[in-house]
Amino acid sequence: MNKFDDIEIIYEDSPLDLNPDGRIKLRNPHMDCLESDFLYHLGLDTKKNNLKQMFGDVKFICMGGTAERMQDFAQLVANELGIDGSPVDLAKDSHRYSMFKIGPVLSVSVRITHGMGVSSLSILMHELFKVAHYADCKDLCFFRIGTSGGLGVPPGSIIITDKAVDELMRPFFELHISGKIVRRSCRFDAKLIEELKEIAKKQSNQYETFTGTTMCAMDFYETQSRLDGAFCNYTKEDKQNFLQKLSKNGVKNIEMEALVFGSMCQMACVRGAIVCVTLLNRLDGDQIASSKACLRELQNRPQRLVLDYIKYKLSQ
Repeated sequence: MNKFDDIEIIYEDSPLDLNPDGRIKLRNPHMDCLESDFLYHLGLDTKKNNLKQMFGDVKFICMGGTAERMQDFAQLVANELGIDGSPVDLAKDSHRYSMFKIGPVLSVSVRITHGMGVSSLSILMHELFKVAHYADCKDLCFFRIGTSGGLGVPPGSIIITDKAVDELMRPFFELHISGKIVRRSCRFDAKLIEELKEIAKKQSNQYETFTGTTMCAMDFYETQSRLDGAFCNYTKEDKQNFLQKLSKNGVKNIEMEALVFGSMCQMACVRGAIVCVTLLNRLDGDQIASSKACLRELQNRPQRLVLDYIKYKLSQ
């Protein structure tokens, strides 16, 4: 046996139960020893910032890949909720993420140049969970709003994730912690998914909304079996066989964040959902050839669904 194969594996499966008091659940006893907490990547400090005053009324936290996209979403929220003013970046001092607050909605994005994938989102969610803890937020709902490559669905479709898997079809998020392999389960809130599906049914859209499995890839090219990367040691037939296998097993789309998002929401006992638009059908090709105007319209589709859900919940 190779020495690298003899590594302890730990499986963690926390219950998908919300706290009765509606608060987020942090699982770090060392936080009690902190006199102050500097949230470096968000540019916030518990000594300098009154986080409860700043964020205590937040009910919805929406995350996306680019600052421009999430600023546009924040402005859309402001317009439709009747809130005056332009979105202000509350994380501008960090130079890493952007964060816009509109009433009870927090719109957050990664703005570092390599801001895609599980690492960037993991950093953001750790610090957002701590913000929610210090601000004493209750009954939070997290959304990841983004783009993806579809599998067997028309380009422009909306996918609501009900299960996430890795490139080996494994339904857990794997981390390497203190020399051990930790595999955390990843489950999504079934009630939230059903509520989103009901909202989608009421929309008069010219595109379809699907619920299904999302494959979370560790990179954009090779692990997604693209043929147009700088390196490729597999054939076109290998690629098609792999993608067909995914599709037959219920995978509707491929992106790069689903496992970390789902597993962290489960660990923190908060509701979370992933709503993505498909930019292309990967069974037909790898290149995204849509115009900038078309891409902008496609990116608005998942935002529209999430905003309609937020408006529905606020009206209750």
